[in-house]
Amino acid sequence: MKYSPLLLALPFTLGACGYNTIQSRDERAKAAKQQIAVQLQRRADLVPNLVETVRGFAKQESTVLENVTRARAGLSSAVTSGDVAQMANANQELGGALSRLLVVVENYPQLKSDQTFLRLQDELTGTENRVAVARTDYNQAVQDYNAYIRIFPQVLTAKVVGAKPQAYFDVTTPGAAQAPTVDFSKKP
Repeated sequence: MKYSPLLLALPFTLGACGYNTIQSRDERAKAAKQQIAVQLQRRADLVPNLVETVRGFAKQESTVLENVTRARAGLSSAVTSGDVAQMANANQELGGALSRLLVVVENYPQLKSDQTFLRLQDELTGTENRVAVARTDYNQAVQDYNAYIRIFPQVLTAKVVGAKPQAYFDVTTPGAAQAPTVDFSKKP
């Protein structure tokens, strides 16, 4: 059986167009985005325990606790939506609410020494680090994908298959790049 040279060249042409690489980089970016969602959900899941611990000590601080609870619900909803910008906004809102909660904690020295609170605080700190790593990994995967679909000849393949640039996980509010500072060594 005789094959046409054109038919023999087809697999090499398809390989050179970058279709498979576009798909694998897109999947890598989606997996990294899912890792952000997992870590944000972990953060949201820790918050009710933290709120309950603080509530036991600071019953009169109900407004702050309600704001944290509302921000946590917003984060859970954003994670469910899968929208990167919505997750970034909700994460920032929860971060602000938690920083106000930590200010309340400053007024309760016995809470600062409570083992449950300390464990939860450590878990939350660890989760914040995981979120930061997941954001970095996601943004790197998005950068690789976005750059790849913009170079020739992959840009042609990207146009044909409808590959669009993906959004970065960006800080969305002014001052959000600065982590809140909490100093538990000061006495009230």
